[in-house]
Amino acid sequence: MPRQIIPFPQELRPRLPTILGNVDYRMLRSRLEQIDALLRESGLETDFVQLSLDRWTLASSREPSAKELQAYQQRSRRALRCNLLRTLLAEDLRGFSCQLAGNPLFQWFCQVLAMDVVRVPSKSELQRFSQWLPADKMRPVLDRLLHGAMANHTRLSLTQPLDLEEYFLDSTALKANVQFPTDWVLLRDGIRTLMTATLLIRREGLRGRMESPEEFLRRSNSLCIEMVQGARREDGRKARKKTLRRIKKLVGVVNAHAKRHRDLLEEQWQKTSWTRPQAEQVLRRIDGVLALLPKAQEQAHERIIGQRSVPNREKILSLYDTDVRVLVRGKAGAEDEFGNTLLVGENRQGIILDFELFRERAPADSQLLFRSLAKVMEVTGRAVGSVTTDRGFTSDANSKALAESGTKDATCPRRPAELKEKMGDAEFARLQKRRGQTEGRIGILKHGFLGSPMRSKGFEHRQLAVVWGVLTHNLWKLATMRRAVEVRKKRPKAKQKAA
Repeated sequence: MPRQIIPFPQELRPRLPTILGNVDYRMLRSRLEQIDALLRESGLETDFVQLSLDRWTLASSREPSAKELQAYQQRSRRALRCNLLRTLLAEDLRGFSCQLAGNPLFQWFCQVLAMDVVRVPSKSELQRFSQWLPADKMRPVLDRLLHGAMANHTRLSLTQPLDLEEYFLDSTALKANVQFPTDWVLLRDGIRTLMTATLLIRREGLRGRMESPEEFLRRSNSLCIEMVQGARREDGRKARKKTLRRIKKLVGVVNAHAKRHRDLLEEQWQKTSWTRPQAEQVLRRIDGVLALLPKAQEQAHERIIGQRSVPNREKILSLYDTDVRVLVRGKAGAEDEFGNTLLVGENRQGIILDFELFRERAPADSQLLFRSLAKVMEVTGRAVGSVTTDRGFTSDANSKALAESGTKDATCPRRPAELKEKMGDAEFARLQKRRGQTEGRIGILKHGFLGSPMRSKGFEHRQLAVVWGVLTHNLWKLATMRRAVEVRKKRPKAKQKAA
């Protein structure tokens, strides 16, 4: 049963001072004021708090008191607002906490500005805020905003409802925050992680017989230098094979020492100063590398010693992020990219109507067209008037299905002769020209709201960051539309005064 939101009185927020002489500040303040109004009027903030309460009480072993409910509701509101503002500013956790401490406007928006004392969330609290709800729980909140912008646009002070006449769809590569996956560098990373964890365990008094972990790190660095220098020699291939065999031998010794210290920590963690969760964090770090390092070692052997290629689907690109994929883009300066495929669909107002981040290798673009159209119809209750894509989404089956559904087919044909013929249609040419703005929209989303590359590691964290990025982007766009309404309302009065 859903937990009922109790209407506790909100803390009084001091009035913000009037700032003159800085147009950028005034634009930012106006934008945040409009987003604040959208959060309240659309019911988005209420939905977020409701979902948070339901998830919290379901996980709780007892009935919370009224005071605890009030505190959790307030924390949920702050989590929503802090995540939105941090995404809008593209700040990291520590930098955003510092900005929040010294900016009354940000304090007002995040509801931490009080009459007596300002309590700013710490870096750790902001980390908890960033994972307040999982991605599957956040998606309905975003869908509610889109539905409200279409069905109740007057309530949100929008001049027109959400436009579904034109729909633009494209896919892109969302780069992961990983280094270039060189085979022997993966082995170096594994040695570093295992020896660093072993060093932590030994400092807690749990010691097995071995050389100093620092000595293994020194040997690893020396071998890495040899691998780099080997490529510059005439017999470079032979030298690199010889060095890789020495690295593999070192990996075997490091594995044995790390596993022995891992078992020692598992059995005697009570003798350390760590809590059980802290000990489990070190254990997980060691287990993750021990599980992947043999496969990375085999991959390096195949590619460097055996001179044999490894299929992309079998490659290990990172020991710490196993959901990164090789994305063959074939573009200038980006022949191959490492990350996940992101599908983005927008309307002509620039509002993102649908998106999807793929954990595994994404299906062909032609298979994603009706998948996306169905999601838009499910959220808005209406079908789009036309759909415009590049040639990757085009197929005979899609064109036939679009004709039967009554949706205008503005997908770019694959055959040059057919494209030349269709460009004679002025409406088709206009839609294809407008499709270039969708490329810009994807660039704004990736660089302005997600970061390039993203700081989030792990597919679940990247997926959640994409949801927050799209939600912040759509609120930003709707706030612009509301602000344009206010400017038009004020303009006649200014003209009357001038007259």
